[in-house]
Amino acid sequence: MFHSSSNNNNSNNNSVSISVSDDEPDELGRMRIRARRKRKKLGNRRLLRKLLLRYWMLLIIVPTVGLLIFEATRIARSPSLNIEIPINKADRSSPTFRKEPPANLNRLDPTTHVVAGVRERCLKLLPPEKLEQLDIPVEEESSSVPVGEVLYMSESDRSFVGGSVTLSQLRTEDTRFNLFTGNQTFKQRDQSFEKKETMAIHCGFYSVNGGFKISDEDKSYMQGCKVVVSTCAFGGGDDLYQPIGVSEASLKKVCYVAFWDEITLKAQELVERRIGENGFIGKWRVVVVRDLPFADQRLNGKIPKMLSHRLFPQAKYSIWVDSKSQFRRDPLGVLEALLWRTNSLLAISEHGARSSVYDEAKAVVKKNKAKPEEVEVQLNQYRKDGLPEDKRFNGKKALCEASVIVRKHTPVTNLLMCVWFNEVARFTSRDQLSFPYVLWRLKAFKNINMFPVCTRKDLVNSMGHVRKAKPLQS
Repeated sequence: MFHSSSNNNNSNNNSVSISVSDDEPDELGRMRIRARRKRKKLGNRRLLRKLLLRYWMLLIIVPTVGLLIFEATRIARSPSLNIEIPINKADRSSPTFRKEPPANLNRLDPTTHVVAGVRERCLKLLPPEKLEQLDIPVEEESSSVPVGEVLYMSESDRSFVGGSVTLSQLRTEDTRFNLFTGNQTFKQRDQSFEKKETMAIHCGFYSVNGGFKISDEDKSYMQGCKVVVSTCAFGGGDDLYQPIGVSEASLKKVCYVAFWDEITLKAQELVERRIGENGFIGKWRVVVVRDLPFADQRLNGKIPKMLSHRLFPQAKYSIWVDSKSQFRRDPLGVLEALLWRTNSLLAISEHGARSSVYDEAKAVVKKNKAKPEEVEVQLNQYRKDGLPEDKRFNGKKALCEASVIVRKHTPVTNLLMCVWFNEVARFTSRDQLSFPYVLWRLKAFKNINMFPVCTRKDLVNSMGHVRKAKPLQS
């Protein structure tokens, strides 16, 4: 029997003895864990770097938007800005007034636009030294004018409901004509657009019982005006902004007249804006009108806006400025730039957004600025008469933005304003709807300057309406 002791000895002699402690397995485990953690950190860093590269814009925009929203809400809550306080705490329907003035009040910086790559001023006035030398031009009456004389119709009060009505009874929703306007028939309406040497037309003020009463003292002042800048605020709707940018020459030759009603007078007195003993507030002569003829305050506002030739019978020129605006240019300079330099009789701004009366009518209804049924009646009549969809005048828009109207008082411009007023009285008080129609029908009128919107922005600082005008109580 053979033994394998030699093999066993060889194995014992060739083996390597490795000592293993009890702690070794734990150390190896920790090394593996650290390696895994290191790989995980490297992976996270790579992922974070990728996310930063891909979404770095969001990381900037989101905090910025959040900061802007926070600031906007903080400003809105701030009691020191644009505070509105009621006139009478017991009467929540009373108008409210801004404590702080509008931000753009008294700005004189010019409005500019780019023409052929060059930035130019929208309204190119004469330099100051030449403005001081301006005077009202003396012109001989031309024998070639299409209309030589305009006569204003006078009717008997008995033509209205047997003549036994009061002014308040005429302030109703179911009639547009009253003792102030006269009762224009459709035949008379058509005749008012005909070209004649002598025109007879309704033009307001036809009856002493018609309303719009002005004191004799104010009438006397208005009789002496040769050039006038006018505005009005009826129903307490707006504040009175002092004109700026006026030359010394214009201060001596131009009247500034603001028409208020008794509602506005009371509202302004309650915030310590009082008419002085001389009848002025700053540069404005304030004329308080009593017995306004219409319940619609917007329609009452069309009287001084469109019929300045009737209110200022001796005036040669007038500039109308809506009460929501501050007039900021020299009036004689404006006349020179928009009328005299261009040989125009009337200057008015083109509409900024639209050119079609029919598109404008849709916008008026959408914004609830007129009743849909009233607008429909007006447009149906204009379609029946054949008014084109996109009426243009001398290549420019006929649709106007009439917050500023500059004009020379001549028979033909007086006729234009009379027929325009009659359209407003007959249909809706949104005068931009009827202006293109009047231009289209009144073929005799040629010399008109439809200036661009940027020129209007240079003429005024626009404030917007401060508060809602209060209607008359019938």
